[in-house]
This record gives sequence, C-alpha cells and structure tokens, in this order.
Amino acid sequence: MTGYWMLVLHSHLPFVKHPEYPYFLEEHWFYEAVSETYLPMLMYMKQMEDEGIHFRFAVSVTPPLAEMMCDPMLMDRYEKHMDKLLELAYKEIERTKGTCFEHLAHMYKDKFLKLKEFYYGFLNRSLIGGYRHFLEKGYIDVITCGFTHGFLPLLNNTYNAVRAQIELAVKSHTEKFGRAPKGIWLPECAYFEGLDKILAEYGIRYFFVDTHGVLYSKPRPRFGVYAPVYTESGVAAFGRDYYSSKQVWSSKEGYPGDAYYRDFYRDIGYDLDHEYIKPYISPDGVRVFTGLKYHRITGESDYKEYYQPEIASRKTEDHARHFVKGREQQVKDIAALIDRKPMVVSPYDAELFGHWWYEGPEFLYNVFKEMDRSDVVKAITPLEYLNEYPTNQVVKVNPSSWGDKGYYDVWLNKGNDWIYRHLHFMAESMVNMAKYHQNTKDDSVRRCLNQMTRELFLAQSSDWAFLVTTGTAIEYAMQRTKEHIYNFLRLKDMVEYCSYDYEFLGRLEYKNSIFHDMDFRVYC
Repeated sequence: MTGYWMLVLHSHLPFVKHPEYPYFLEEHWFYEAVSETYLPMLMYMKQMEDEGIHFRFAVSVTPPLAEMMCDPMLMDRYEKHMDKLLELAYKEIERTKGTCFEHLAHMYKDKFLKLKEFYYGFLNRSLIGGYRHFLEKGYIDVITCGFTHGFLPLLNNTYNAVRAQIELAVKSHTEKFGRAPKGIWLPECAYFEGLDKILAEYGIRYFFVDTHGVLYSKPRPRFGVYAPVYTESGVAAFGRDYYSSKQVWSSKEGYPGDAYYRDFYRDIGYDLDHEYIKPYISPDGVRVFTGLKYHRITGESDYKEYYQPEIASRKTEDHARHFVKGREQQVKDIAALIDRKPMVVSPYDAELFGHWWYEGPEFLYNVFKEMDRSDVVKAITPLEYLNEYPTNQVVKVNPSSWGDKGYYDVWLNKGNDWIYRHLHFMAESMVNMAKYHQNTKDDSVRRCLNQMTRELFLAQSSDWAFLVTTGTAIEYAMQRTKEHIYNFLRLKDMVEYCSYDYEFLGRLEYKNSIFHDMDFRVYC
C-alpha cells in the first residue's frame, strides 16, 4: 500500500423549527437534505457493509443537525413530507403515462419507497441510530462541530463564548452518539491562534483546515498537506488537498457539471401547471422545489434534454475510476518525497452528494468500490492515520477559513458587521449573569437563564452572517438574528426585574429547544 485517501463530509444545517406554523418554507432545507443526502448516504453505507466493500471516512453531524434529527415534531413533519413525495410520484406516473418522462416518475416512486422502507426498517426511524451503527463498527469517525456552528474567531472577544461552543458540542455529541468526539469540524474551517488549547482541554484530537492553514504554518510543514501536523497543544490539524477537492466540488470543472447528470434547477414544482402542483408547494402559492426533476444538465443554455438515469449511473462509474486513478498517481508521486505513506484529504459539504449533485452518493459508492480493488491507495479515517503515525511535526497553524479569499471576509463585512456588537454584548452579559446566579435555587431564574443561553447560541450561528453575504434567504437570516437578540434581551429583563412572562418563556422553550439539558453555568 502506497498511500491513503481521507474523505471528510461536513453535514450541517442551522437549527430551524417553527411549531407556530403548520408549514414553514425554511424547515424544508432539513426535509430535503434527509431525503436527498442523509438517507441515501446511509443506504449506500449499508450496501457497502453488506457487500464487504472497504469504506472509511469522517463525517461531522453538527449539534444543530443532530438536534433536528432527534426532534419529535420535526421528524413527524418529515415523515408526512415523505408520504407527500410518494403521493406526488404516484400522481406523476399517471400524468406522464405514454411520455418520455413516465420511466422517471417510476424511478422516483421506487426511490421514495426504498427510502421509506430503509427509514422505518433498518433505521427504526432514527437517523442518529444509523450513524451510530457505522461508528460502532469502525467504518466511520463521527465528529462534532461548534455547538451552533458559531464562527469561532469572531466570537473570541469573549473567551467563554468559544469555550461554551466547544463544551456544549462535546456534551451534545456524547449524548447523541454514546461516546465523546475525538475530532471536530471547526465551523467554516475557521481557526485562530490558541483555539487548539481549548480543543485539547475537551479531548479533541484532530481538526481540519483549508490548504493554506497548514501550508502557511510556522515553521513550514515538511510534508505539506500530505501528513497531519500537531499544534503545540498536541491536537492534529489535517489540511485540505486542493486538487482532489476541486475535482468534485467544482460545478464547472468537476464531475457534477457533466452534461448527463441531473439538472438541479429544472423541477416540476416550477414547471407544471399551478393548480396541479398546488398541493405540493407552499400553501401560500409560492413555488418550491419538489425534488422531482426530469431533465439533465445538457449545457449552459436554458434548453435541457430529458434525464437518462442509466447513462448517468455509468458516468458515476467512469468518474469514480478517474478519481481513484488520480489518487493513485498522486500518492505514488508524493510517497517518493516523504518518509511515510501520504494521505490525501478531501473535505466536502455532505449536502453536495445527493441534494446538489443527485448522483453524488452513487459516485462515492463507486469510488469506495474501485478503491477497494486498488493495491496503491486505500480509504482511511483520521484516527486510523494518527494511530499509524503518532509522531508528527509541531507547528503554529495559520489562522484561516475555507470561505471565499480564505480568511474571515465572508462572515465579517459591511453587510453583516452589525451582528457582532450584539453577540459580544450578549456573551458578556451571559458570563456576568451566569456567575451572579450560579447557585440560584429559583426555578424561574434558572429557566430564563437556560433559555437565554439557547438564544445566544442560536444567534451565534455562522449561517446567518453567511446568508446575508451571499444574498440567499437574506430576509430569513436577518429575521432569525434579530429574533434571538430580542428574545435574549426580553429574558434578561425578566430576570433583572423579577417579572416573568411564563407564556412567552414556554413558547421559546418549545420552539428554540436546542439541547434539553442546557445549563447556563457553561458560561461561568
């Protein structure tokens, strides 16, 4: 064996839960990701296990996502969403009868039935249970993230704010997966000097940074990104390999842009007559993606040919062979230059596979299948690599992120800089109030402070600043940020003036319910 390939999938969505509405558009981010990414990936993992295919990778399941996966209300709504998809697929079989789209309607019907059978059968309605199964078998490292995906370098103004994000992440992960996490996906891969000390205190053994986070370390890493480096606290940093990453994530140069793959944007939710599709889109009449798409990418123009799944499937095999050959050549070239088996780290957003790139899960299945035959390169987890090579160079990792331009610009600019004065004020207030009330026996005070902690954590989510910058769902992102600030300040007044609105407090406890064992003393 010449070298290793390390796949890292970052699974994350912001915590979105709106019990005050029977339908809420942004909740569908979660439902779509479950049907299009998480369930298909788990199904392929089970298939690889059954077929005896060697597969290893690291996957983050962030605390907000894990909380949603375990939330009874959200999962009940997801199950209804799944039934609605199946109903639409049967309806489409009738509508498309005798056309070139009929076999695609059958394809979706068969897929939804398989997803449903797998969800109620093997998973027993527990997505977390699926990840735990493969974790316990040693196929995957399930890693954590910042508790609410807060952009840690910009929270560092209040020391306890960063510490609280890590402490609650470890507690939440341990509760969900039955063991403490050994690795972490830093939100947005954002690192600042000194963060490693906090990670080490909570038992984190490794994290990931973008390529320049390792390459610009001091001293310069002898082996580049093809071996991990240690920080002075003994925590390992893995750097992203640019070439293997770009081969996949680039929609123009990478595999997902192939003309025969399914087009993401041509969806019957937008294409069909409004009255026909009305029961399957937003109740207010706003058209949305249904997940049923009948066209392939074809080219850059608006003209699209119909989708041919058999050809697309063969393409995933071709692209998998090409990808593995590339990794074989890569590790051969590098192995001649370093004193150990090189590893190629390929991190991606998990939602790329299945949601954005429909054939992505099948591509990964074929990559593992192809790599299992290789005597040059094998898949490996971070812990396996560290166990094989426990001695690594010690450096000061360079502050960085994997956002545009490689640093902090995406999360701090003229469009979203107003957020941070509120986050800093809230964190400082939380520290002071937590210390003052740490021995309280007053249940009202305790409940308010616990909910204040939740509101602060939810306001800290990097997703809101990111969405403001990209202009995607900007209205919702602004609303969520302001809502959590308002909730925090109102709860703060309740405690300070001993005037409690229990109806308001109860609503927040049910709606913004992230982590039921919340304890405000995390800010002491």
